[in-house]
Amino acid sequence: MSQTAHIPSHRKPRRSASKLALRAGVAGGVLSTIAVAGAAGPANADPVTETIEMPTLGSLDTDLASAVSASAEASQQEALDLSLQAQETAALEKAAKEAKKAKAEADRKAEAEKAERARAEARERASRTQERTQLSSSSSDSSDSGSSYSSDAPTGSAAAIVAFARAQVGDAYISGGTGPNSWDCSGLVQAAYRQAGVDLPRVSSSQSSMGTSVSLSSLQPGDILYWGSRSGSYHVAIYVGGGKYVGAQNPSTGVVERSLDWDMPSGAVRIL
Repeated sequence: MSQTAHIPSHRKPRRSASKLALRAGVAGGVLSTIAVAGAAGPANADPVTETIEMPTLGSLDTDLASAVSASAEASQQEALDLSLQAQETAALEKAAKEAKKAKAEADRKAEAEKAERARAEARERASRTQERTQLSSSSSDSSDSGSSYSSDAPTGSAAAIVAFARAQVGDAYISGGTGPNSWDCSGLVQAAYRQAGVDLPRVSSSQSSMGTSVSLSSLQPGDILYWGSRSGSYHVAIYVGGGKYVGAQNPSTGVVERSLDWDMPSGAVRIL
């Protein structure tokens, strides 16, 4: 046999130093406790016959495994909480985007409806212009002076209404205005009729529904002119005679006295 050949060892494998130290420490601590307890007892005490169970490495391994398991569960719970928080954040962002999209769609529809109303008003104004042209032509054929409107001066209650309306010419137009220096259309008509002791409703659609309907060819001073349908008018004014009316038109013009030909009304009602 070669002198350098490997001879297997019959020694047992050495235990880990850390494990030996751990076991020695546990055993030493238990023995120390027992020694102290024995020394502190009475000298004539009976011998201790109780068996003390020393902890084993198996119980330590179990405690360590329990601690590792608890840590793993805590990590899983934290990961679950973070996942739920991310889902909630994503849901909120999605809801915000959908709300923004819905608002944009609503604004678009509102703009479309506004444009359609403007086109409808333009068509209605064009129709009134055509009616005005036809009425002017008919008036020219039936009168040597070229006008079929009466030029008689108003009397009685009508005179008070007309005088008040003309006195406000030049005042400002303000939506909802009821005087004394600013008006909207129905506010001026209401205040003028109050001079004759007549209490009219506040809004134009209600005012044009009062009294008796009269044709534009037989107007008298003090009659209420309206634009739109009688039960749904959007503007009113007071006929003052001579083919003219006084009304609070808009913020640009304020209260003015104009010829009917400037903007032919849709109809008229007589209250007096």
